[in-house]
Parts: sequence; C-alpha cells; structure tokens
Amino acid sequence: MLRCPDSVCSSVGKGDSLHHQVLAAFPLCPLTEEDLTVNPLFCKLLATLSQHVDHTGLTLHLRKELEKTEKELRSQKLCWLRLESLHRLLKEMVQEHRCSQHHSIVSAVDDKFYDTLEQCLIVARCAKQLDPSDTINQDQSLILGLSAEKVLNQMPPKQDLWQMKQRLPTELQKHLKKKLFSLLSYYQPEWENESEGLKCVKLSKLPALLESERNRAESLTERNRENATLLQRQTHSYLSELLECMQLLQTLVLDLRLKVQKDLDRKKIEYFEAKCEIGIQKIRAEMLEVQLDTYTRDKIAAHRKITEKLNTELKAAQVEKQSLESKLASFEIYGREFEILAEEYYRLQQEIATKSWALKEFTP
Repeated sequence: MLRCPDSVCSSVGKGDSLHHQVLAAFPLCPLTEEDLTVNPLFCKLLATLSQHVDHTGLTLHLRKELEKTEKELRSQKLCWLRLESLHRLLKEMVQEHRCSQHHSIVSAVDDKFYDTLEQCLIVARCAKQLDPSDTINQDQSLILGLSAEKVLNQMPPKQDLWQMKQRLPTELQKHLKKKLFSLLSYYQPEWENESEGLKCVKLSKLPALLESERNRAESLTERNRENATLLQRQTHSYLSELLECMQLLQTLVLDLRLKVQKDLDRKKIEYFEAKCEIGIQKIRAEMLEVQLDTYTRDKIAAHRKITEKLNTELKAAQVEKQSLESKLASFEIYGREFEILAEEYYRLQQEIATKSWALKEFTP
C-alpha cells in the first residue's frame, strides 16, 4: 500500500470517526485503524465506496438481483423437494406392501391397487429417462429403440388407473399419518401410547416445537462460535502477556547471572583444581603401590648384581672396542694394497676351510 505525504497524513487523526465508519462498512477486510491513518486518501476512497456497496462488496443492484435469484432458486428447490418427497413416499408404500405380502394375507383389491401404482411409477421413471431435455442433443440414439411415447403406452388400463387415483389420496394420507406418528414417537417416546386424537393435536404443535428446537440449536451454535472466538482472542492475549513476562524474566536472569558469574567461575576453577590434585595424588599412590608389589628386596638385590655385571662387561667391551679400533687404524696406514692382500687372505682362509671340510667328509 502506498504511503501518502506527511502533510496529508497529519490532517487526519487516529480518533477520526471516518475510520470507524470505514471499518464498520467493510468488516471482511483485514484493515486496522493504523492502516487508515497512514493512508487517508485510501480511507476516503473506502468511505465513498461504502455508500454504493454493502458489507460483502456487492452493489445495491447486484444485491437485489442476488436476492431475487436466491428466492427463485429456493422456490424451485421447494417444488422439486415436494415432488421428490411424494415420489419417495409412493415407493415406500409399494415396498411396504411387498413386504407385508410375505407376512400376512393381502386382498386382491390391494394387490391390484399397488400393482397399478408400481406400474405407473416404473413407466414414469422410464419415460423420464427416455425424454431428452433441452440440454441434451435431440439426435441422440434411443435406448433399445424405445421412445417416451412408446413407454407411456405401457400405462395400466384407464379404469384401473382411475380407481388407483381415486384411492391414492386416502392411502397416501394413511401412510403420511403413520410416518408422522412414528416421528412423534421418536421425538417424544412417552407419547407413543397416547390416543390418536391426542397425537393429532400434538402433531399440529410439532412444527412449532421443532422450529423452536432448531432456533435454539442455531442460537447455541452461534453462542459457541462467539465463545470460541472470544476464547481464541483471550488465548492470544494471554500468550502475548506470557511471552512478555518470559522475556522480562529472561532479562532479569541474565542480569543476575552476569553479577554472580565471576564468583561461580572462581569457585568452579577452585573445585576443578582440587579435583585434579586429588586425581594426581591417587595416580601417584597407585604407581607406588604397583612398584612396591613388583620390586621386592630380593628382586632389587638381584637387579643390582645384574647391573654391576653388565656394567663390568660393558667396560670390557669398550676397552676391546678401543683396542680393535686402534689396530684397524694401524692397518689402514698401508692403504689399498693391504686391503687387497687382506681380502685375498680372507678368501684363502675360506677356501682352506671349505676344502678341509670336504676332505673330512670324503675321508673314510
């Protein structure tokens, strides 16, 4: 939404009655008084528009057309409902008669009446299926080559049809009375054993009772909806207050923690230092204990003698090493020729040893 210049915004205050008029005229729009204050030109536009449209956004002409259309639709629905209810009642009458044939003996007159009625219902339903409406292609192929006129020729004879029509209102009235008495017994079971006259009187009052019950149910539903909306608002307000309190408590906790954090850190350091010192002392004690268990007095004395012997042998080896190194140094004075003679001497010694071994092995 575009913001207007500051000079224009300042000319309209937050308490202007125009804001309340706009908000009341458009309750479905998610507008706030702050939005209208920041955008006064848009507020004036909505105020002007509210004189030509209702709270749903429709113009007065469209509202009248919509109400007229809804009224016509309700009238057509009511007409269809009456016809559909009558058709279902007739089907129920036929079904109940078919069921009663298996439990009791039915007179031939009743059989003829219900057969005629059932045949009329079947023919009417088939004719309705075969009769194309204005919205269906007239060139559509017929089902099994049948047409509505051919199916209507299957109606019962005129005499049977006339007798059925003469008796139908009486039978329909009986069936309706039976259903109404069942509805009355369902609504108030204690009225089931009342006389027929008293039931008829109570049936005349049943629509008013049902209407009052419906109005009461709608009132309770609306009240529950309002209570739910109020509860949601209160919950939102409560959560907002709770969040603010939690933020305040968090701020206080942080401030208090900063003040005592230094002392806590110092105490923690002292604690961990003491704990580490104790651990080191325990390790030292364990090492000493292991050494005491490992090195007894006899073992220490033996180790000392071994050490002395090894030291003596080490000194003798060092003396021998120095002697050999001095001899080697004296031999190196003779140069490359002496080295060749030494290698030849070593080779001859190896050959003599090999031949001596062979002579020893082959001598019997």
